Amino acid sequence: MIYERSEIHPKTQNILLVEDNPADILLTREAFKEGAIPHEMNAVNDGIEAVSYLKRAGKYVDAARPDIILLDINLPKKNGFEVLAEIKQDPELKHIPAIVLSTSSSKHDIRKAYELHANCYLIKPVELEDFMRVIRSLENFWFTVAAIP
Repeated sequence: MIYERSEIHPKTQNILLVEDNPADILLTREAFKEGAIPHEMNAVNDGIEAVSYLKRAGKYVDAARPDIILLDINLPKKNGFEVLAEIKQDPELKHIPAIVLSTSSSKHDIRKAYELHANCYLIKPVELEDFMRVIRSLENFWFTVAAIP
């Protein structure tokens, strides 16, 4: 069942997508465009950029604080686990839901993500229709069912 937009989250939701694959960025943007939740999505391509964005450093000094973070694990410069550890150790950032969105179905990767306090681990489906369904479920849960800070 898909819920209607909740009064819990009446504002435009800000999403930070941390993904190095341009095709996955485009696909994720398109999936959210088809959704019912007003949103703004910003994307960064590596772990160092993600941390800079979140800490509002350098060119990101005016970056909006995201409501959720969609985080790939396999990133250049600083991998997703390192980014996740840094987010969850920072008192200013640790409350932001960090959702791992990865092609890895490795039990080791899943366990490690949760040990680092990921709020959710989603495996990216290969098929377009399945990917769209996962994004729709993510959007429905995090923006209409869950209460986020």
